[in-house]
Amino acid sequence: MKLTRRHALKLVGASGLALSLPTLARAQEVEKKNITIAVGGKALIYYLPLSIAEINGYFEDEGLKVKVADFAGGSKALQAVVGGSADVVSGAFEHTINLQSKGQFYRAFVQQGRAPAIVLAVSNKTMPDYKSPADLKGKKIGVTAPGSSTNMMVNFYLEQNGLKPSDVSFIGVGAGAGAVTAMRTGQIDAMANLDPVIGTLLKENEVRVIADTRTVADTKAIFGGNMPSACLYASEDFITQNPKTAQALANAIVRADKWIQANDAETIAKTVPASYLLGDVELYKQCLDANKESLSPDGLVDEDGPSTALKALAAFVPNLDPAKIDISKIYTNEFADNANKKYPNV
Repeated sequence: MKLTRRHALKLVGASGLALSLPTLARAQEVEKKNITIAVGGKALIYYLPLSIAEINGYFEDEGLKVKVADFAGGSKALQAVVGGSADVVSGAFEHTINLQSKGQFYRAFVQQGRAPAIVLAVSNKTMPDYKSPADLKGKKIGVTAPGSSTNMMVNFYLEQNGLKPSDVSFIGVGAGAGAVTAMRTGQIDAMANLDPVIGTLLKENEVRVIADTRTVADTKAIFGGNMPSACLYASEDFITQNPKTAQALANAIVRADKWIQANDAETIAKTVPASYLLGDVELYKQCLDANKESLSPDGLVDEDGPSTALKALAAFVPNLDPAKIDISKIYTNEFADNANKKYPNV
């Protein structure tokens, strides 16, 4: 039987011992118990560790009460934490670089993904004769939200293929059913999105994939190295003032990372809310299998990841000077290292 806080209190009271049980100590130690995490598209497999940590009670095990605020895209989630309505972002790693370029210091402290898992696909309806990236010129490309990681991936792809962001029109379509509808109805000609949105469109033969970052090998081919993706990041001030809270959050995410790797698609599909499945459980399971490699097994950032992300972002953000970015200040593996020591297994 799981030892709950209430049972522990009874046992400690009965024995007259000091409150020294690990669960109680964690609850007492965290500097900030009530935490709001902003995320852009919670149902995406990209953010699956966040959902698993919430569903499996890993945050509560660390003495935290976490509220997850869901937004249409990563850039909106970022605005929430900068604006003060959220404490932490579950978002794309590269936002920490963009923020530093603007004089705002935010740090990633635990990974959920080790590859972007973003897929760029063209519409079979409006672009049936697509032959090369040059055919994207003048087209409408759907992204989760302007300024999001999906937008960045497209910009990087365009840059690699001799095009400019101004050669296309970007349209925010979100990361759920609205994105699927936008493609089905011809509102957009191409889309950068994630599963299960992409998987749904592929099953219906609505799109053709032209760039894919769901595997580490494909990610390296496109970006030139390891490319960290979904992570928890927060302001340097938040982490400095609340190191035990940051550690508790990292512990929960690392446990979730390991749980996902240890379980099959069938188990995961039964664990997440029905709304995540978009009405097709078999498709969702296929998407899980296609994306599992992109999810972090241990919450750690690969050594070359930050420099790869900086290179990609420099191709996306006008006037961003890579020489002015201090990579050491955009991430830390300290908390994930500690979490792996605490939870070496699931």
